[in-house]
Amino acid sequence: QVQLVESGGGLVQPGGSLRLSCAASGSIESIDAMGWYRQAPGKQRELVAYITTGGTTNYADSVKGRFTISRDHAKNTVYLQMNSLKPEDTAVYYCNIGEYYSDNYYALEEYPYWGQGTQVTVSS
Repeated sequence: QVQLVESGGGLVQPGGSLRLSCAASGSIESIDAMGWYRQAPGKQRELVAYITTGGTTNYADSVKGRFTISRDHAKNTVYLQMNSLKPEDTAVYYCNIGEYYSDNYYALEEYPYWGQGTQVTVSS
């Protein structure tokens, strides 16, 4: 069974940076793609970015040019570098294992395929 462990959230001032990490372990051989989602209070879950095994990346319009998703195969870890953070980036961020086909990312919704979530708060 796969396990995802996130780290790196916290409180940062507007304009600051944070890097989130998501370490995968267990049955990870068949991972097709991984993504980062976020959910703010009272709002719907939003796909922030994803990366495929082939290296294809994609970002939500709201974070393009500010966030970068990357991965370290040796460490089985996916990162989300977040720069120029804004108050509207405040949310709980979750990493996810998904599938990539027809040029789209599809989250696997079952329990093992989500991290525990990490809070990001952007405030002065």
